Amino acid sequence: MAETPDKPAEFVEALAKGIAILESFDANNPEMTLSEVSRRVGLSPAAARRSLITLEALGYIGRKDKRFHLRPKLMALGSAFYFSARIDEILQEDLREIVARFGDASSVGTLDGGEVIYVAHHSVQRARRAAAVAGARYPAYATSMGRVLLSALPDDRIDAYLASAQLTALTSRTCTDPVQLRQALLTARQDGYAITTDQLDYGITAMAVPIRDQDGTTVAALNTSGYTGIVTPETLIAERLPALQRAASHIAFQLTRYPTLRAVLGG
Repeated sequence: MAETPDKPAEFVEALAKGIAILESFDANNPEMTLSEVSRRVGLSPAAARRSLITLEALGYIGRKDKRFHLRPKLMALGSAFYFSARIDEILQEDLREIVARFGDASSVGTLDGGEVIYVAHHSVQRARRAAAVAGARYPAYATSMGRVLLSALPDDRIDAYLASAQLTALTSRTCTDPVQLRQALLTARQDGYAITTDQLDYGITAMAVPIRDQDGTTVAALNTSGYTGIVTPETLIAERLPALQRAASHIAFQLTRYPTLRAVLGG
């Protein structure tokens, strides 16, 4: 196999297929037949079957009435990441302090392609909203953390993202205009924070700031969010921005003490 930037010579296709199958299960697809998995992942039925049987034998996938589903053993992989990166020890303290002071919710996220992955989250919210739990993934353009992270990219990578991203309207207020979104990213870069209102889901107003390592590289983002109508962009700036920036600085300091977490966040 020829080596490419995204696929080195040692790249194991079989392993990649298995991981793709695990990632294909979500809230909208909790159970799937072999043909459904095959179509969703883009594999032949034979290749999908081999991967499913292997994952089933390993205990990561179960089967009932010809429909496959994930099994609890898969949670051990996420737990291994959580504890090896010392998420609870290093990140959760700051999130708990933010929530204790302001209520609502606070999260840390990183950029993965065009999506934000929530690495840590703490919340006192109980209403039905988009689930911002650790491990959740959301389109970067529609979240405050995503915009902060995108704004830290070089201009050419921002342009490449805007040229390829599918800017789907998640609400009537979601920005789907590449020109307007680019301006929002440049504003976030200049201001040092980003605010979104009802972009990802109705009722969510959020503000995020960058978390930078000792070299000044943005490796993650920290946010605080509340209910639209109860919190406004103006109140977030006046009441929460200084505390959020202090927490981001504290997390950045922690990264110098725990290089493993820095490596994890920085990819």
